[in-house]
Amino acid sequence: MADAAPMLVLISAPSGGGKTTLCRQLLSARPDLTRAITCTTRAPRPGERDGVDYHFLDPADFARRVEAGSFLEHATVYGHRYGTLKSEVLGRLREGRHVLLNVDVQGAASIRACAEADPELGRALVSVFLVPPSMAILEQRLRNRGTDAPDVIETRLSVARQEVAQWKSFDYLLVSDSIQQDLRRMLAILEAEQMRSIRAAAPEW
Repeated sequence: MADAAPMLVLISAPSGGGKTTLCRQLLSARPDLTRAITCTTRAPRPGERDGVDYHFLDPADFARRVEAGSFLEHATVYGHRYGTLKSEVLGRLREGRHVLLNVDVQGAASIRACAEADPELGRALVSVFLVPPSMAILEQRLRNRGTDAPDVIETRLSVARQEVAQWKSFDYLLVSDSIQQDLRRMLAILEAEQMRSIRAAAPEW
């Protein structure tokens, strides 16, 4: 049986919703997934490496790439610019590799719009919205993370309320449980998606 067509797996969540942890687990469980590295103008956090965690760009370089139409999506979030290069995604898909995107809700909307206009992206895209079971749990996670000041946390919570309202725009809603349960459900989504008729490869009879 031939391999199924490659998938563009998009995971989005409110800030602090656990998408980075889920993506890390998913990459370990599915070696056939490759992560698309996002560009950003924010400074690296402790332990982050350029070209591994993000492509860290200065604002002028980022702006030049926007003007050149190099991004599949780009957005400003909490004063910093983020974007996913078209070459990063399409190059890997055309090599037959599954691509994993970890993006904010704004970026997810831009990618869905591109997928509606581009059959290649539309066939590949699988979008998943990950959300904690309650706003109280999200607030607890943000505070436990210890990376943001109290006023920043309040801003993130306010934005999260707006973002959660967009869950119906995604293919799947994954209400977060334990790390193990989230991974199990995500793996089940990918198994099912590979068998969809739009990307499955039938055996030769």
